[in-house]
Amino acid sequence: MSRKDTIRTLGNQGGEKPPSAIDEESLPGDRIYQDEAHAPRRKTLDLDFPSFCMGDLTCVDVAEYLKHSDTILIPKASLEQHGPHLPLFCDTITSLEVASRAGEQAGIMYTPPLWLGYSPQHMRGPGEGTGTVTLRVETYLNLLYDIGRSLVHHGFNRLIFVNGHGSNVKVVDPVLRKLRNETGALICYYKPYAERYIGMLKDVLEGPPEETPGWHAGELETSQCLCHDPGIVRMDRAAVDRAHAPKWLGDAWAKKDGMPDAEFQGYQYFNFPFEHQEFTESGVMGNPERGTAGKGEVAFRRFSNHLIDAVHELEKVKVKVKDRDWTAGKTMST
Repeated sequence: MSRKDTIRTLGNQGGEKPPSAIDEESLPGDRIYQDEAHAPRRKTLDLDFPSFCMGDLTCVDVAEYLKHSDTILIPKASLEQHGPHLPLFCDTITSLEVASRAGEQAGIMYTPPLWLGYSPQHMRGPGEGTGTVTLRVETYLNLLYDIGRSLVHHGFNRLIFVNGHGSNVKVVDPVLRKLRNETGALICYYKPYAERYIGMLKDVLEGPPEETPGWHAGELETSQCLCHDPGIVRMDRAAVDRAHAPKWLGDAWAKKDGMPDAEFQGYQYFNFPFEHQEFTESGVMGNPERGTAGKGEVAFRRFSNHLIDAVHELEKVKVKVKDRDWTAGKTMST
């Protein structure tokens, strides 16, 4: 059985929604661990598709899907250094795993992943060969805009970007607003990871807060990469490391994680355009030795189920699209 078939089988493709271990009536007011989705089964699962990845489908399939749903997931992240033990594809693995699991399990179309992002802080020195590829802000926003306008043009009214790289959040707000304001489409940005906010993974991550378990190349990301493909993780190179204030700031400043701020007199009121190597020489923040494939599986499953339930709710929102035609996008003009 293929991985896709396994996911769709786990999603109960052929039958009724399985009984929930959690009282449905308790959901609105309670925080739950999303070890299963609670949304009803989608009719799109009855379509005879080899996959719900748009890149695997024909134009006929896309048109057929749009008769049943106007929602599409857009996994996007980065290609950047993740310490000596994790692949540069780490963040894209996160976004693609979550989007594809949700898509195959529930019958939600998703695009191939956008593996380029905004990662200037990970470039390091010329000739050092760290491999990070970053886009300029203008290039990145134009790329997201063109993707969004193309999808709206074809009939998708609900665009959910599934982001796997935290620094992308720093620059995307203008393009998300532009897409919404120009077209009226529902534009959503999902962030299935844990940095300062551990969220639904509190019972999964063992590292204490000072170990920043959800941060760069630490416990969570190592677990997710091990789950995705242990063959591309080099645990023999894993280094335990923590963030620190850049030496040039002096002893009056402290830094505990990868956010662009530093503490002064115990308060976080100052932001700086830091380079990543200024506060972690190894590229790691946390303890990758705590990582396991099992933890990664739980994280992916919970995030994807959470996304499935969110799609169900977002499809209840009334959306009226305007200015759908993007024929002008075929030209080379700005």
